[in-house]
Amino acid sequence: MEIKNPSTMTTEPQNQKLLIIREFHATRARVWKAWTDPENCMKWWGPKKFTCPVCEIDFKIGGKYLNCMRSPEGQDFWSTGTYLEIVPLERIVSTDSFADEKGNVVPSSHYGMKGFPLELHVTVEFEEHDGKTKMTLTHQGIPSGKMTDLTKASWNESFDKLVKSLK
Repeated sequence: MEIKNPSTMTTEPQNQKLLIIREFHATRARVWKAWTDPENCMKWWGPKKFTCPVCEIDFKIGGKYLNCMRSPEGQDFWSTGTYLEIVPLERIVSTDSFADEKGNVVPSSHYGMKGFPLELHVTVEFEEHDGKTKMTLTHQGIPSGKMTDLTKASWNESFDKLVKSLK
């Protein structure tokens, strides 16, 4: 699987919004399943060299997810959120928060990071054209500057892994 136009990224500091657009050589149904099926999600969630040993998804409006990203050094970073909107094969909107291993929301300082609000929002949109899928991710609420750059890099490294998992 190859990526056409590997990514388009913009940030809007006044809105603290990160936008990433990727095109995958896979059907929309396959890319959708990568986001909604825990076993598929575990294959790509987290930056390169990170693993995802835990992925729980209760995929319904009001349902929650709980993911663990494990660094090469063995440090776990947990995240959780609630699904706010689900339009099958088209759009997923959820909250996004740092968490502990039980799914309790914790401040970013729990992981040595500062400036993140307790809750961010993620919107993922899927469009299929000729058997390929254009995926647009919007992550709102990220602190500007270094944290935006790190988050952008982390998402793109995750999406590079997603490319491999879709082969």
